[in-house]
Amino acid sequence: MAKSALSLTCLCLYSTALATILTLNPCFLNAKTLESDVQVLRSFKDSIDPNSILPASFLSSWNLNLDPCEATGTHFLGVLCMTPSDNSSGRISVIDLEGDGLEGFLTPGIGNLTALTTLNLSRNKFRGPIPDSVVNLRKITRLLLSENFFSGALPRYIKRLRKLEVFDVSHNRLSGSIPATITALRELTHLDLSNNEITGKIPDLSGLWQLNTLALSSNQIFAGLPPFPVRLRILLLGHNLLSGHISAISKLRSLTALDLSDNRFSGPIRHQIVTLPELMRINVSTNHFTRIEVTKSSTKESQLQVLDAHGNLLQGHLPLNIITYLNLKTINLGHNKFSGEIPKAYGPRLRSVWRNLNLEYNYLEGTLPSEFMTRGERARASLAHNCLNCPEHVPWCQGGQRPASQCRRNTGGIM
Repeated sequence: MAKSALSLTCLCLYSTALATILTLNPCFLNAKTLESDVQVLRSFKDSIDPNSILPASFLSSWNLNLDPCEATGTHFLGVLCMTPSDNSSGRISVIDLEGDGLEGFLTPGIGNLTALTTLNLSRNKFRGPIPDSVVNLRKITRLLLSENFFSGALPRYIKRLRKLEVFDVSHNRLSGSIPATITALRELTHLDLSNNEITGKIPDLSGLWQLNTLALSSNQIFAGLPPFPVRLRILLLGHNLLSGHISAISKLRSLTALDLSDNRFSGPIRHQIVTLPELMRINVSTNHFTRIEVTKSSTKESQLQVLDAHGNLLQGHLPLNIITYLNLKTINLGHNKFSGEIPKAYGPRLRSVWRNLNLEYNYLEGTLPSEFMTRGERARASLAHNCLNCPEHVPWCQGGQRPASQCRRNTGGIM
């Protein structure tokens, strides 16, 4: 009898202890989230410096004694799940901790979240390499790791991420070259590798036919331009070591924004580029271009609003046809070798549509258009360091003019 009572007492104690465990860890009972996914979240949090997990951060809401896919209220902020139709365990599908202020490393275990479609860790302080295991995220469509301190090369075998649509690792410390295998990512629409330490050549990306944004600015990329996807709308290549001619750009009929600034491009800027039908912003400044072709805008109204070609070797007369671009508001042709007079037709445009006109540091001569003599309410202009008859009372002449002899020498080809 006593033995039976003892057994009953032990059974009750065991049941009480088990109930306590299940209360604290409900994932052990009717778990909704796949246990391996929960382990990845635990590993992810353990890889973060706890001092960087602020009370207001999403990561601070991750109570790993609770089931992530059953979370309610303010638990597991930044996490979304998907539940299979067969009612099997839920899977983590989204992790979004953008701007959480986190410091630490990205755990290699992240590659085990094989149902993940979005990983957004932008604007944090992650450091170290991007784990090669991310290539196991075969369902991922958005991989956003910008504005961190990631270093090393892009993940090997990145070509496995066949569903990837948006890849943004800008503003990190990544190095190495752009792998040619990146062209396997046929669903890619947005690729941003800007503001890193990437070197080498740009591979032929024309096979990425859905790509509409390509940002490679502020790296150490060299050589000439390859063929680009014809549907590109935004092409940002500024602040690199690129060289050669830019005729490949003329095929990009959907382009709206073009930045080639601060490179080593040379030759002419052909009219086929200036007249691209959708182009609104052109920045070709600080290169070695020698000529810009500006033909009359066609019957289809040009969309061009900003033309920045300062800091080149452009010469000859200022382009008169520029006045036919009716949406143009900002023109910067300063720091070139333009000569001759300012076209009289520039005057009415500056008084009506143009908002910024920079012609400083050229070799312009003669008198100003009459409309330049009085300062407009909204327009700004800079005419300094030419050889113009520029009255001192005209604000746009501030900064002084060159001696006339300098302009004569430049026109004669001596300078």
